[in-house]
Amino acid sequence: MELLTKLSWGALALIHLMPSVPIFRPKMIETLYGAAPSGDIGLLLTHRSGLFLALLVTCLFAMFSAEARKLATLVLAVSMISFLILYMRAGMPAGPLKKIAIADAIGLIPLAFVIWQAWSGK
Repeated sequence: MELLTKLSWGALALIHLMPSVPIFRPKMIETLYGAAPSGDIGLLLTHRSGLFLALLVTCLFAMFSAEARKLATLVLAVSMISFLILYMRAGMPAGPLKKIAIADAIGLIPLAFVIWQAWSGK
């Protein structure tokens, strides 16, 4: 069961890998979101990528530290579920946001598993 838990944390880390790239390569903002990497929006999206890097590191840390898993599940659940709620409230627009919503929706599967593992004491 521990292997499945680690694989689930790894899958969650992978979901957060691509959105974290712009912190190192701001030009990726155009590729990922169709927005210019400069200006106010570019700055916010670059900062967003730093937050995604923090989520990725959190997943990797939780992969190897059972003690970190409860807090990690809360942080990831807030991030992923809040985006999906906001996306639905915005009318589920097409384009880059739809890809993010699909990735987060798929990520709910390993997230549900690691939540169950962390909080049930398994």
